[in-house]
Amino acid sequence: MAVVDELIRIEDNGTLSFGNYNLDEKSKKSDFEFKGDLYKVKTYKDITKLEKNGMFAYESVPGTAVNNYKFESTGVSFDVDVPVNAQITVGLEEETEYVVYIDGVNAGSMNTNLSGKLSLSVPASNGASVKIVKE
Repeated sequence: MAVVDELIRIEDNGTLSFGNYNLDEKSKKSDFEFKGDLYKVKTYKDITKLEKNGMFAYESVPGTAVNNYKFESTGVSFDVDVPVNAQITVGLEEETEYVVYIDGVNAGSMNTNLSGKLSLSVPASNGASVKIVKE
């Protein structure tokens, strides 16, 4: 997997890819339209952040490259290139239980907080598969 040089793009399979952890300075792209929604991405080596219609969707510390990001009513899935261990937070439904899978392995159930955020740690990997589904 590689970083997304254009910061955000639509894939042939109807998903989004975003993020470039190789950048030394913050870069952003706003008003990126996808399926009737507007996305904004901010990314560089220290953080990658995605907003959908002005609302929080994804954040990683340090920065990551995300491919095949797919958000559905039942959860979210994506592949993530993580150069070092990363803390990833995703925006989901508030106070809801989800099951987290990393590379197909059940990492356990987690609850979102009052703002709908769920945080997880992902070890350094070149293309870890992450799937978070409603319990």
